[in-house]
Amino acid sequence: MKIAVAGKGGAGKTTVSGTLARALAREDHEVLALDADTNPMLGVSLGVGPEETERLNAVRQAIDDGEVEHQSTTDALIENCGTDAPDGVRLVVVSRIDRVDPGCP
Repeated sequence: MKIAVAGKGGAGKTTVSGTLARALAREDHEVLALDADTNPMLGVSLGVGPEETERLNAVRQAIDDGEVEHQSTTDALIENCGTDAPDGVRLVVVSRIDRVDPGCP
């Protein structure tokens, strides 16, 4: 199952996404939460905390800046740009792209 949450800024997308991800994980579903927002804060909503959220944002920005090589496989991207969140959710930050063509898969 794939679920996307979209809408206007300030509509509660991050809150709904975090709640939904944790609820599904608590029901023993495998959950991979992708934060592709221009201001990625899903980590805070999922409970990984502001420091880990910012670390993931920095990794994503380093890829965009060419300081870190992008990964060529999905599994490597999930490992490189992800972290484990409470309730068994895996969070991956795939945003903050400042260049039009950063070369990510």
